[in-house]
Amino acid sequence: MPGPLRALVLPDRQRRSLDDLRQDLDLSYGESRSKQSAFWTMLTLAAVIAACGILTDSTATVVGAMIIAPLSTPIMGIALGAVQRRRSTAAAFVGLGCLLVMLIGAVASLVVPQSYDLLTNGQISGRTSPGLLDLVSALATGFAGAVALARKDVAAVLPGVAIAISLVPPLVVTGVCAGQAAWWPALGALVLFLSNLFALVFAGMVVFTVLAYAGAAARPVHRGPRRAHVMLGLLFTAVLLPLGAHTVATVLLNTWTLRARSAAERWLAHSPGAEVTSVDAQSRTLYIHVRGPGELPPIKGLLNELEGEVPDGVPIVVDAVRGRQITAGSVGG
Repeated sequence: MPGPLRALVLPDRQRRSLDDLRQDLDLSYGESRSKQSAFWTMLTLAAVIAACGILTDSTATVVGAMIIAPLSTPIMGIALGAVQRRRSTAAAFVGLGCLLVMLIGAVASLVVPQSYDLLTNGQISGRTSPGLLDLVSALATGFAGAVALARKDVAAVLPGVAIAISLVPPLVVTGVCAGQAAWWPALGALVLFLSNLFALVFAGMVVFTVLAYAGAAARPVHRGPRRAHVMLGLLFTAVLLPLGAHTVATVLLNTWTLRARSAAERWLAHSPGAEVTSVDAQSRTLYIHVRGPGELPPIKGLLNELEGEVPDGVPIVVDAVRGRQITAGSVGG
């Protein structure tokens, strides 16, 4: 067993009992009515708080919603049920909870004007373009959360875990964007949530297996868990592919943006006082923002400089002083 995993093997005095874990993670075990009532109440309040924080672009409010949101409880319950090879209602609570949060987000979107650009809101734009680093962060957070649940001596870190993993906010963003018919941002936020969900389940399964919670199943179900593991693997792969593709696209876009800036600086090299202020990409178009006291050099020179630096066919727009825009054409055109 690798060293980091071997370190998880604890003496019984430091490890929580299986009954304690089930009391915390299984909403249908023990005082089920009380736990389920608390779950739905806190999830609804967390979704409302998150919606208010997102629409007002308030980081502090969103963090508050993340702390009180109870959605990670049934998600870890899925992991515990999987390693125990027993059927669980945790997946149903997660699915219904997701629908509730997205519905609240969609209702909250009714106060947003149709002309409002959702991506100018940092709380929204930051959750619609997930990458592989988000998945790595979610995996590390999942391991931290599972260890904190299983050990008696580190439970104090659970609020930090709740802040580190983003569950309710991306679901609210999904609902807000869907309510505004912004389907691509909605899909991006949903992929972020799904990647966090699968990372939590995977990390929980690894930790609970290493800590030997798997051997205490009362009624083992032989086919179900194997099928569940296969489905989890397929869904995890389905999330990994768009995350990887987006990460590659982001790296390429940053590379092309830097190259375009260097090419534009060479284009302006013989224009005293002229400079490139920024380069950004919008709707598959590169916008080069420049300022200077005099006339710009011939635009054809910019296209020549850009050849070989960015892919052919990319439209170029030069944003000059006082809102003047020059449509330069396409690279290699």
